[in-house]
Amino acid sequence: MNQDHKHNHHHNEHMEHHSHSEMHHSEHAGKVSDKTMDHKKQKHSGHSHSEHEGHTIEGFRKRFWVSVIVTIPILIISPMIHHFLGLKEALRFTGDSYVLFVLSTFVYFYGGYPFLKGLVDELKNKQPGMMTLIALAISVAYFYSSAVVFGVKGEVFFWELATLIDIMLLGHWIEMKSVMGASKALEELARLMPDEAHKIDDTGNIADVPVSELKHKDKLLIKPGEKIPADGKIYEGKTSINEAMITGESKPVSKSVGDNVIGGSINGEGSIKIEVEKIGDETFLSQIVMLVKEAQESKSKTQNLANRAAFWLTIIAISAGAITMFVWLMFTGESFNFALSRTVTVMVITCPHALGLAIPLVVAVSTALSAKHGLLIRNRNAFEQARNIQAIIFDKTGTLTKGEFGVTETISFDENFDEKEILKYAAAVESESEHPIAQGIVNSTKEKFEVKNFNSIPGKGAEGNVNGKDVKVVSPGYLEENKIEFQEKDKIEKLSAQGKTVVFVLIDNKVIGAIALADIIREESKEAIKQLKELGIKTMMLTGDNKKVAKWVADEIQLDDYFAEVLPDKKAEKVKEVQSRGMIVAMTGDGVNDAPALAQADIGIAIGTGTDVAVETADIILVKSNPKDVVSLIKFAKATYNKMVQNLIWATGYNIIAIPLAAGVLYSEGIILSPALGAVLMSLSTIIVAINARLLKIS
Repeated sequence: MNQDHKHNHHHNEHMEHHSHSEMHHSEHAGKVSDKTMDHKKQKHSGHSHSEHEGHTIEGFRKRFWVSVIVTIPILIISPMIHHFLGLKEALRFTGDSYVLFVLSTFVYFYGGYPFLKGLVDELKNKQPGMMTLIALAISVAYFYSSAVVFGVKGEVFFWELATLIDIMLLGHWIEMKSVMGASKALEELARLMPDEAHKIDDTGNIADVPVSELKHKDKLLIKPGEKIPADGKIYEGKTSINEAMITGESKPVSKSVGDNVIGGSINGEGSIKIEVEKIGDETFLSQIVMLVKEAQESKSKTQNLANRAAFWLTIIAISAGAITMFVWLMFTGESFNFALSRTVTVMVITCPHALGLAIPLVVAVSTALSAKHGLLIRNRNAFEQARNIQAIIFDKTGTLTKGEFGVTETISFDENFDEKEILKYAAAVESESEHPIAQGIVNSTKEKFEVKNFNSIPGKGAEGNVNGKDVKVVSPGYLEENKIEFQEKDKIEKLSAQGKTVVFVLIDNKVIGAIALADIIREESKEAIKQLKELGIKTMMLTGDNKKVAKWVADEIQLDDYFAEVLPDKKAEKVKEVQSRGMIVAMTGDGVNDAPALAQADIGIAIGTGTDVAVETADIILVKSNPKDVVSLIKFAKATYNKMVQNLIWATGYNIIAIPLAAGVLYSEGIILSPALGAVLMSLSTIIVAINARLLKIS
């Protein structure tokens, strides 16, 4: 992906399209954002950065339309076009060849500039490709035709030059439009931090201050539901904190005096006071920003198919041209002008118009098709590589699971109460509570009884009066404390061993049942894993959750492997570890903690409902949050690649016939390929390529 040098002009021009509102978030992310934005743009560009230096989508659009307008008079006054269409010489006028020369000179230098610049850059990097081939063809056509205008005997190729430039500009414009532009990963990360903090001064007064002004040892108040503005330690209060977007831990974590809190995580039901320990670049979130940046920068660029084809066609064009010139001069009695004319025809015909559209048209069709089906392609190289995926690592929370607590089992200890009724009693009591476990129970049943005299049992559960009965929903700790016995201990222990949260329902102080809760596994996960295995792909899971929970999920959906209790800054390392086994690895995730791993993977796939940063760091986004879409993605990548190969064959295949005929191998039989007939073959292959691209389908 990255080259050692940066193209600031390109970066600055591109950045002008972004609103200032995107750039004002959090200084600590800003320090690294500029450099990373350059890298992201390269990552999401079809060609290497050097090819498009200083050229935005707007730039290609403008060059295309201006060149097309100037091409019209070139076609009207070109002698070859008159001859080809059987037009009369009446359209000729004195000095028309000079007008043709002036118009073509403009198209060559103005429209052809990106390709001429690309030729220089490709040769500097010792990687001749599409730009070299186009520049070679237009330069040979231009300089030979100019020589003809000023006295050398032969035919002019100005119309060929102009149409070739137009088609290639159109191809690049389509290509750049179809791949989304600059990424905002670091700004999205920075947005997790609130702009202001409630600072407590020495006298106990509270004032709102910008987060950027916070210092070590500052004391802050965090109210219920607010984002925590900095890394620090609680010195007063008790709460539960949702760290899912930062650490991947699915359950809100209980926190009290002495516990650490992470900036960007969300405070739960209690007010807390913290002392700031880390600011700016030291914070956990800033470390994640740096990891994203490093992972993005360490990713190499895959040379695309058309460039490889163009490289070989460049070699063929130069070789065929040289051989043609050599053979006609050494072994026949023909003049130098005739040999030169044959050589130029060979070299111009070798650069097919269709090659410039072969890949961009498939990209445009596949991007549009995939977007309709909820697959957003941001990085074409990664998308093309998706056909070769050998291992997929899924994040657990929010990807394979829903990222929300739900009831997995209800157990009755009393024959007078069935499972449904136990849930209704529990839901009645919990309907008054804001705790995630309470919400999971409430959401698991549509019917519930009324509750009176609701009361919270701090740290242990809740109670209330339901249908005239005293109902409690409590933790195992409450039963131990009050020495209350219960049945089926083996079953309860088994559920706990799976990492599930178990609560007990008491009616009039008698344990009548238990409810097990866990992060709910998506229904589609099992089917997705099954289909991926059928494709011969290894399926793995990465989670910050404990081993019990990870094992339960892995067993339920039959994964090949899993990594549990992985800290966010170690997730990218786990991806590297799998890559070191020689596998092409895709990572699928949705949280901030997944961002470095998504960037490190060969293919980063984000679940669309996740945080914006995961989406911004990913190569491909699954809008519907359905793991089965990963299967569709891989199949579609294969179909797209096949279309590209087919188009390259159609675009270049006619050269097998055209080059020998243009060189004059059948000249003795009176058969020679004129540039005009070469143009017909070119047009035909361009039409076939366009139709073939439209036939692409998503399974």
